Amino acid sequence: MSAYYLAVDIGASSGRHILGSVENGKIVLEEIYRFENGMTKKDGRLCWDYKGLFENIKNGIKKCKEIGKIPSSMGIDTWGVDYVLLDENDQVIGDMVGYRDSRTDGMDEEVYRRLPEMELYERTGIEKMMFNTIFQLMAVKKQQPEDMEKAKALLFVPDYFHFLLTGKKVNEYTEATTSQLVNAASQTWDMELIDRLGFNKEMFQRIAMPGESLGSLREELVEEFGFNMDVVLPCTHDTGSAILAVPANDDDYVFISSGTWSLLGVERDTPDCSELSRINSFTNEGGYGSKICYLRNIMGLWMIQSVRHNLDDKYSFAEICAQAARESDFPSRVDVTDNCFMAPENMIEEIKDYCRRTGQKVPETLGEIATCVYASLAECYDRTIKGIEKSTGRTYSRIHIVGGGGNAEYLNELTARATKKEVHVGPTEGTAIGNLAAQMIHSGEFKSKEEARQMIYDSFDIKVY
Repeated sequence: MSAYYLAVDIGASSGRHILGSVENGKIVLEEIYRFENGMTKKDGRLCWDYKGLFENIKNGIKKCKEIGKIPSSMGIDTWGVDYVLLDENDQVIGDMVGYRDSRTDGMDEEVYRRLPEMELYERTGIEKMMFNTIFQLMAVKKQQPEDMEKAKALLFVPDYFHFLLTGKKVNEYTEATTSQLVNAASQTWDMELIDRLGFNKEMFQRIAMPGESLGSLREELVEEFGFNMDVVLPCTHDTGSAILAVPANDDDYVFISSGTWSLLGVERDTPDCSELSRINSFTNEGGYGSKICYLRNIMGLWMIQSVRHNLDDKYSFAEICAQAARESDFPSRVDVTDNCFMAPENMIEEIKDYCRRTGQKVPETLGEIATCVYASLAECYDRTIKGIEKSTGRTYSRIHIVGGGGNAEYLNELTARATKKEVHVGPTEGTAIGNLAAQMIHSGEFKSKEEARQMIYDSFDIKVY
């Protein structure tokens, strides 16, 4: 009988539990549980409901018992940068504030007063994004210094849930790199940097690599679930998991992990922390097997998701794509990396205002708004790829798009047209598959990352544009 592995994949708007197994030479997936997620206002801050999230994690695990498919291991992946601080009794200090909250406004100046921006990039290789953990922690230091002083542990979102499951405190490597506090060369916490910023060094945990086992569940959870299993670290940053699922073993491609965000880049053996790289807004995030995911963060389908929400979700994403295709000649474009689109009160009005401010034709219909966003994304992809090719000194023949954003066929077509490269789309469940792949490599189901990627290629439909 095939062994089962459980991937808990939590995104900004929803989470799901996906069981994976290998049957007849192919990876088989089964979604067994799904739940909603999102930030809510609490005391003036945008926060995650970490208690509700953990209840949903447990409910999905219980579903395995109900359907008689007990996993041999499980692992959790989420978005990056967000965290909790724990006190001496392992209780959460304050709230789990979300990355779209405005508390980091002005914190870049506070950081750079202690550490010049260029030096920070030379050490960490991480692109300046105002939601990076470094700026969040500076906000805590300035606004609630007592919270940082009494913190005994900093755990990123997936680290915290793995701790609740096992009692083990670690900071997983791929997630930790999103903090802008990990030294890109040594792949460890940059304690000199942390000291210069005045952060509490005691709260940073041992950095653990994806593929490491944290051991079995806590005894009380074994009793609650009715079974035990290993907890194996995937790339807990969802981008790292998605990149592991790219169905290719050569190096003649760029990847796009497409979803709420579009993460576009290449895998490298060593970081590029040069000034050219910083100016071009590239980041050196951690990947599976100590790889560097050299990429750029692009706003992605968050803008379309927000447009849809502004219209009370009465249109499907497929309908929005179809309406955009009918308005394909609409000329206006927006900068999809502009912070004005991070968390506007109304995305439709923000897009219109941007076009007004820049002297362009203002989109009025849903089709015009959507084609403005999709075309802007495709053109941004093209510019970003050209920047990567300049930084790496080579060209790439194709693009691999993994993740749910691959379902946006009109965007895929625009991307192929804008970049003049072959576009391979799939698997759309990239993050969960990458999560499962790390567990399967750990268990010996696959001997290597290369073997896992070949199995992914053989198991899922890949569409070429």
